[in-house]
Amino acid sequence: MRISLNWLRELVEIKLSPEELAETLTMAGFEVEDIEDRRTWANGVVVGKVLERQPHPNADKLSVCQVDIGAGETLNIVCGAANVKADIYVPIATTGTYLPNIDLKIKPAKLRGVPSQGMICSLKELGLPTDVDGIHIFTQENLPLGSDVRPLLGLDDVILDLTATANRADALSMVGVAREVAALTGGKLSIPEPGEVSISKNTGNLTLKIADTQACPAYIGTVIEQVKIAPSPEWLQQRLRAAGVRPISNVVDITNYVLLEWGQPLHAFDRDRLKSVASSENLSIGVRFANNGESLKTLDGQTRTLASQNLLITANDRPVALAGVMGGEETEVYEGTQSLVLEAALFDSVAIRRSSRSAGLRSEASGRYERGVNRAELEIANRRALSLISELASGILVQQEIADTRPDPSTWSRSIALRLDRVNQILGPIDLGEDTGELQGQDVERILTALGCQLTPSVEDSNHQPTWSVSVPPYRYRDLEREIDLIEEIARLYGYNRFCDTLPEKSEGGYLPLDEELIRKLRAFLRAEGLTELIHYSLVKPGEDRQIVLSNPLFAEYSALRNDLLSGLIDAFQYNLEQGNGSLNGFEIGQIFWREEDGLQETEALAGIIGGDRTVGKWSKSGREEPITWFEAKGILESIFRQLALQVEFQPDCRDHRLHPGRTASLWIRGNRLGIFGQLHPQLRREKGLPDSVYVFQLDLDVLLESLGEDEVLVPTFQPYSTYPASDRDIAFFAPVKISVSEIEKVITKAGKDLLESVELFDEYRGENVPEGQRSLAFRLVYRASDRTLTEAEVEPVHNKVREALVEKFGVNLRS
Repeated sequence: MRISLNWLRELVEIKLSPEELAETLTMAGFEVEDIEDRRTWANGVVVGKVLERQPHPNADKLSVCQVDIGAGETLNIVCGAANVKADIYVPIATTGTYLPNIDLKIKPAKLRGVPSQGMICSLKELGLPTDVDGIHIFTQENLPLGSDVRPLLGLDDVILDLTATANRADALSMVGVAREVAALTGGKLSIPEPGEVSISKNTGNLTLKIADTQACPAYIGTVIEQVKIAPSPEWLQQRLRAAGVRPISNVVDITNYVLLEWGQPLHAFDRDRLKSVASSENLSIGVRFANNGESLKTLDGQTRTLASQNLLITANDRPVALAGVMGGEETEVYEGTQSLVLEAALFDSVAIRRSSRSAGLRSEASGRYERGVNRAELEIANRRALSLISELASGILVQQEIADTRPDPSTWSRSIALRLDRVNQILGPIDLGEDTGELQGQDVERILTALGCQLTPSVEDSNHQPTWSVSVPPYRYRDLEREIDLIEEIARLYGYNRFCDTLPEKSEGGYLPLDEELIRKLRAFLRAEGLTELIHYSLVKPGEDRQIVLSNPLFAEYSALRNDLLSGLIDAFQYNLEQGNGSLNGFEIGQIFWREEDGLQETEALAGIIGGDRTVGKWSKSGREEPITWFEAKGILESIFRQLALQVEFQPDCRDHRLHPGRTASLWIRGNRLGIFGQLHPQLRREKGLPDSVYVFQLDLDVLLESLGEDEVLVPTFQPYSTYPASDRDIAFFAPVKISVSEIEKVITKAGKDLLESVELFDEYRGENVPEGQRSLAFRLVYRASDRTLTEAEVEPVHNKVREALVEKFGVNLRS
């Protein structure tokens, strides 16, 4: 917001220079982005009177003027403006004057042979916007010649470009900034208090109909007759221009002026045009939400198709304005307006934000309503506007209607308990020069009282520190809600720079949490196996079992939370294949969500997908693809588990309908289910157009990290190597197909645990000479002792024990 210091000085006493004030406001949280010193724009420009104008002897478009600036002798000035004439007061840039806006220093010169001793200025040359093509002519009479033009043009001013934080809606007004300056500097406030306005008849044909009182808790409509539309007085135009607002007419300028002064948006309707739209002499002003398909042409000339989110002002149910955003072109005030309906209303910030966003339109009014307009000063701003319209536009107030559903005024403030002990605990010590100290009770009382709060001492706390009950003023009701908000205000006004810098007593080197270290190690192992890390959205299409569906989705395609990672990986594999990128080998670590009877659940999972031919060169295979096998894909997982020093057990599983029922295994660690691994179901593969061999896995990361966090895994025990030779034995037998190799290995390991070092399957055969329903398996067993060379007499009894255990447990038919 652009703040005019001349205007601000009328509201609050200011003893600081513009630069000092800007620094004070910035340190208090109101960033001053720019200081526009207008005093330099016309330094040396004075009031002059054109006594005589003659055509230039050598140029058709130039004039030679005799100008009196009260200096005893007239100046000869050559001017090229078409509107220059005798007996007018004009701004004169005297010799030696520098005009920064056009980067020109005035020097004595000759123009087409005629000497010129200065320049008659236009407003553009002085940095002011104007529609006039030519020099500026003062409308005032009998101006003192040679006097400074800056007070006449509003150039004796400094503009601060102020940015307020989003929570400070009160700072979007001159009154709000004045209150802040008074609190920061101790200056005396002089906020105007408009008196009561008199309604001459208070009878008429205006009624109010507020359909949604939550969206519009208060509405004041005032009928004003015998209005005379004319340009605003110069002082009002100057204040609007300083704020960056273009003057239009006295009535419109007054609504903009009150918006800037009090932060309360107003809107003036042409009453006759309202009647024309309403097709009736009886006006019913309403507030309701739009029906889909309604349209309204706003003041910016655009016809907008409305949605149900748009809040409307209506005349006999016909849309005439976007409430809190912009008025309608059909009912705007124009030069022929004779009667008005002035709107002063409060609108819900959420309703205006949605309406503004839906219409794609933001305005000065909507920006203030979105942050929250002070409900306690609605009547003050309305009276201020009405008194100005009566004064500057000769308006007569004939009727005022009010619809007010605001809560009782006693609720417009709130009381907050504040503890001095808590203030010092949060803010820490203050710098007292050579020493440090703490904020005292009188400091807190002084600061909060300056902000307009009322403090009532309460019973001291257990540490015998003062406490207060702080009553917040209505204009700070929205942002002062808790004790911590008051503490922030104390720090802000006392000065952040006056608190001590403190560092931790002992600094320690940073470190990663154990889980993060393990996840980084896991990522490295997965990448080392040739898998690329993938990242997908957590939002997916709805339709799965136990899925959590969002109540306010942005798109239907992203309206539910994913309950696994596999679906995203399968879709990514298909997409890369269709784009010609070949088979995708990747993994993802992310959150998954699902719904249980006792509520919503969330966990972190690790999933991966592996498929296609993983080799690079195919010249040795005559260009043929060699898809990865189930055991090769399983070997990738087992390699990672081996590097992590985890013993993971694979068991047959067929619960997931997306996976091949005969080529799927569940993974277990010490009786805890870790996850699942398997090949994609042939039906799903055909639907997606994927190759034959695509394998996926999904692991519960919490179970995995819990296992990796065990002491024996984190700190592995050293196993010494034996320096003595091993003794190998092979064993072959027929075993039922339904018995898994892992079960057989468990029995072998248990039976030969004293001397058995390792067991390995090296042959499987099914076919001729093998009984139906069985297969031939061959294992190599390695026996070794750490302290001696084993003899045949030691190995043979253990080996026979293994053979007997296999026959007893599984009924195998030994072949060797």
